[in-house]
Amino acid sequence: MIPQPAIILILAFLAITFIQSGYDKVTDWKGNLEWLKGHFSQTPIRNMVPQSLFLILVMEVFSGAFAVIGIIEIFVNGGDQFPILAGVLSGITLLFLLLGQRMAKDYDGARTIVIYFIPVVLLLHWLNAVAL
Repeated sequence: MIPQPAIILILAFLAITFIQSGYDKVTDWKGNLEWLKGHFSQTPIRNMVPQSLFLILVMEVFSGAFAVIGIIEIFVNGGDQFPILAGVLSGITLLFLLLGQRMAKDYDGARTIVIYFIPVVLLLHWLNAVAL
């Protein structure tokens, strides 16, 4: 695979997005948890907020890490396994976040997540096109 700037830029975008978000959750776990308990107080997951936050944290960290490893893989051997993993896991993570925002009836927050989702779909499309 030829290193395409668009693919590398989207992977960098995902790495920054998810690593920073994971870092924020780790450094301000209590603040995030309290805010999210209120945000989801009227939803079916109101009693699962700590577990949900931890799941999202793990998914974000792996999404960001796979994106970084994917950039390295592209430059080292032109591979696409980690870029694909980064794209798929990022997409799943964003879908979980979208579901949460929709359940909380935070439609502006849901709309924002769609903005993040579009580059993930483009990334996976371009990686599929290059692999064919």
